[in-house]
Amino acid sequence: MKFSGKNVLVTGSSRGIGAEIAKVLAGYGLKVWVNYRSGAAEADAVKEAIKAAGGEAAVIGFDVSDEAAFIDAVKTIVSSDGELSYLVNNAGITNDKLALRMKRDDFMSVINANLTSAFIGCREFFKAARKKKFGSVVNIASIVGETGNGGQTNYAASKGGVIAMTKSFAIEAATSGIRFNTVTPGFIATEMTDVLSDEVKKSFTDKIPMNRFGNPAEVAEATAFLLSDHSSYITGETLKVNGGMNMA
Repeated sequence: MKFSGKNVLVTGSSRGIGAEIAKVLAGYGLKVWVNYRSGAAEADAVKEAIKAAGGEAAVIGFDVSDEAAFIDAVKTIVSSDGELSYLVNNAGITNDKLALRMKRDDFMSVINANLTSAFIGCREFFKAARKKKFGSVVNIASIVGETGNGGQTNYAASKGGVIAMTKSFAIEAATSGIRFNTVTPGFIATEMTDVLSDEVKKSFTDKIPMNRFGNPAEVAEATAFLLSDHSSYITGETLKVNGGMNMA
């Protein structure tokens, strides 16, 4: 994979899909800024794994829903490295409830963590990258943002918003040489799905044409492609990584 930039910030990369994205991008030669909100030890472990594999990484802790903290983080990276070439907005939360039982705070907490934070990241990246007229952003959304899901009105709204927002950023940034794309994972094997019973897992895989969960590396490689020079004429697109579960 070819990259013309030198560094990347991956939010929410202390574990799960984010950690795998960080490791894959480091393997392609990028310096990775590993972000965490509360998992400092896990973030350090990701950094050390990257370094042990011959890559370069730094840890930067901040809450992505804190606007001032996100702005300061981008400034810190640019001050350290002279640029911020790539951004992956991966951080996010869930707070599942049936809509009739969902309070406004339950809804807004997910919107702020998943959508508002991605907006702040995209905006601040755009400001920093337009000076060089180069850069690429991948926002990690979800199949739920495309299809909806019972009990996840807040999560579906946040991820659907990420998809639409990405397209708007892509339009505004295109003449500045900056690309914005989205990856929408389906069911991916992570710590969250490991706790599911075999019966529940089968009920999900029965709906997937490829008859299996994806793995974090498959999401990471799709993300790397959209960031890289190999997708230089792709912007505003949504790449589905879901085993054929949603082909629309």
